[in-house]
This record gives sequence, C-alpha cells and structure tokens, in this order.
Amino acid sequence: MPLNVTPSCSATHSTVFFSSFHRCPSLRPRSGYLTALRPRSASAESDCDSLENREQVPAPASSYAGVKLKEAVEVAKSGKLRLDAWISSRIQGVSRARVQSSIRSGLVSVNGRVVDKVSHNVRAGDMVDCTISKLQPLRAEPEDIPVDIVYEDEHVLVVNKPAHMVVHPAPGNASGTLVNAILHHCSLPTVAFSEAPLSEGEEVSDNESSSSIACETSTKGFNSSECGGSVRPGIVHRLDKGTSGLLVVAKNEHSHAHLSEQFKMHTIQRVYVSLTSGVPSATSGRIEIPIGRDTNNRIRMAAIPGPSNGGQARYAASRYKVIEVLAGGSSALVEWRLETGRTHQIRAHAKYVGIPLLGDEVYGGTKNMMLSLLQAKLPPGRQSHLSELVSKLERPCLHAFSLVFIHPHTGKNVQFSCQPPEDFSQILCQLRKLGMTKVISHLLGLALTVPLCCLFLLS
Repeated sequence: MPLNVTPSCSATHSTVFFSSFHRCPSLRPRSGYLTALRPRSASAESDCDSLENREQVPAPASSYAGVKLKEAVEVAKSGKLRLDAWISSRIQGVSRARVQSSIRSGLVSVNGRVVDKVSHNVRAGDMVDCTISKLQPLRAEPEDIPVDIVYEDEHVLVVNKPAHMVVHPAPGNASGTLVNAILHHCSLPTVAFSEAPLSEGEEVSDNESSSSIACETSTKGFNSSECGGSVRPGIVHRLDKGTSGLLVVAKNEHSHAHLSEQFKMHTIQRVYVSLTSGVPSATSGRIEIPIGRDTNNRIRMAAIPGPSNGGQARYAASRYKVIEVLAGGSSALVEWRLETGRTHQIRAHAKYVGIPLLGDEVYGGTKNMMLSLLQAKLPPGRQSHLSELVSKLERPCLHAFSLVFIHPHTGKNVQFSCQPPEDFSQILCQLRKLGMTKVISHLLGLALTVPLCCLFLLS
C-alpha cells in the first residue's frame, strides 16, 4: 500500500533534509538443574541440604533480591561463554545488568572462588554459585554534559539526542544519561512511571517494571513526593541508545500530562530516516505486524505475525517509503512514520521485511552483511573508503528527523526537524557516490532556505 503523504510541514522538512544531503558533508530452566531459589529461613535450609531436594521455582518478578543459583555449567557453546550471559540464561526474567551488578558485588563464585569480572569465561563442569544482589537505588543527579538544545521555553524542551547516549538512568546506566545532562540545565518535573507511555524504548529489564526501582532525584528545587518516575523526570518518550535525533521533554507537570496524552492517542507525528542493508521489494508500504520479545534472544524484539501469538506481542504499525536506492541496490535511504511506539519498532519491522538497518548488529544489519552486499554489486576499487566507514560504524543508522506535536501551553502545532549526525551523513555521501537512484521526487520542491534545526508554528 503506498504511503499517503499529506501537504504538511513534515513533508516540507523531509524535502529540506533529502535535498541538503546532496552537499555530502527468556530462556526456560533446564530440567534436572536448580535455577532459582526463594530465600529461606535457617530452619528451612536445614531441612533440605542437598541441591536435588530444593524447590525449583521461577524467579520472582518484582525484586529478584536474594534469588540463588547453584549449578554446574553443562556444555559451553562453541567459543567463549561469558559468566554474566550464562547466569542470565539460567534465571528466568532477570536482567543482564542485574546479574552484572551481582557479580561486581562479589556475590558470584566459580568453583568456590569469588569472581568479580562480568566477562569471566566459564567452561563445562564449572560450578557457579550466585546470589542476586538487592536492587540499588538510582539517583538522577545533574551532570555537566553538553546537550544540543533545539528549542526551549518555560513549558517544553526539544533536544537533539546524540547516538550512544541513554535517555534516563536505569540499572547498568546510572549516570551519563540525557536526563542527567538536562537536570544540569534546568528543573524538571517528577511524575509517576505509569503516567508516561514510553515509545521507541531502550531495553528494560524483562520483568522488572521501572516502577519497582527505588530512586531519588535532584531537580534543582523541584519538590515532589512522588518517587516512581524520578529517574526519568520530564521524559514522555525515548529513543534507543544508538538512535540519534529529536526528543521532547516536559518542563512542568501540566506539559508532561498534555504530551503524555498526545502520545497515548498517537497524535504526535514522528518521522525517522534510516540507511538499510538491501532494498525492500516494494518502494513504500505499511507494516502492521505485532511486536513482542524474541523468544530466542531476550535482548531483542521480534515482529510476530498472526492472531495467536500467545498475548506476548503488542499491536504495531509503521509506514515506510524508499527515498533513494543507493550503491547499486546495496542500500536504501528510507523514511519511516510511526503509528505506534513499540520498543525497537522500526528495527524489528525493518528486519521483518528483509531490510535490517545498516549497522544494526542485533537485528541482522551487520557490517559484514553490508560489506558482502557491496562486494557483490560493485568493483573492488570503488569500495575502499566506504568499507572503512562501515567498519567503524558502532550503531544502527537510524535518526529521529522530525517531530510534530501540539504545544501544551499555546495549543498550536509545532514542528521541529534536525538532520542526522556526521556518521550517518558520511556513509550516505559515500553510498551516493557509488550510485544513487531517486525513487520519489523531493516533496513540494521547496528551496533550501531552512536551517538544519528549526521550529515552525502551524495554524
């Protein structure tokens, strides 16, 4: 189905972007093994001294603190097997970050010897003894970190998030986040987690809801009794760690509630651009496939077709449009518009239609895959510089380019746009040099008079 394009500022900004770039600047427990133990009293422990007699239970979803694992590594996979990865696979639902915290706290031993290195390699026959640590309180403290502010008034803040930055503190990423940077810049409201539907999410602990995290926040004078959302004050949506681009932040509780409702009703317009490995068979279309946790890889989501997906997948819909076919069909510049905001939605849908994002090692768009496509379609002499750029790529080529929402104070539509960062634009430039076929004309044919990041007020 062709993607319907309305004559809006979103289309206008897409025109500016595409034209200006021509300048090129849960694993289940195995039977017979103890995987998780509820903490017991001393008397209960004395009744059951042997591992075989202890109760085998799923890990509790709310805390995990005190859950024990004592088990021999059966057969390690070919190659190296990390300690943290093995423990995560043996305790159903516990996050890798939580396991790593337990290891660093000295709560894990291998063959009777305490190991505090998360990357320690285990071998078949090693006896691992692990106790999951208590969930440590998270604090969102102001940190003097540069942040690219696209627009700011007393109600909202629009920022251009760089790639590799996490949006808010979480286990494993307690500091150095966008929230830490913004708190150094201004005061933000603290709002309960349940009130903020987060989209395009970072990976979260599988069964550890964010509301279970004990937390405190320093907000430069903002006083709130609610702690549930204090590690992500003002945040109403988020981008994956590797995704760059625009994100709106609420600066007061009224704005937070107003923006949250817009996300809930799917009235906020988001346009993303990506570079893909390969080209889709249809140049435009709508992908309406539910997204849920990949049962074969717990850090990855998956598009799960069909009505009977066990209730584990949530409705998701994305529209895409191929703007340019690049490098003899090795890649494409693709525009994405989201109707829903599921975790890793674009990445999972792109993989489903056979065009994983370039640089997305988790979803199949590996650097080796891209280099193979280039080798198959282009002579060796034309690949060298691009191959070097691709080899250095450390994230999926995905950028949140445009954002349109109703301003919570003025009631007017506002639109922001921002071009992708240097790593994205350099690879795009080199791909174009290896061949570029324009699939659609630049919408409305507007002149290039708009700055890279800009605000439009719409009537």
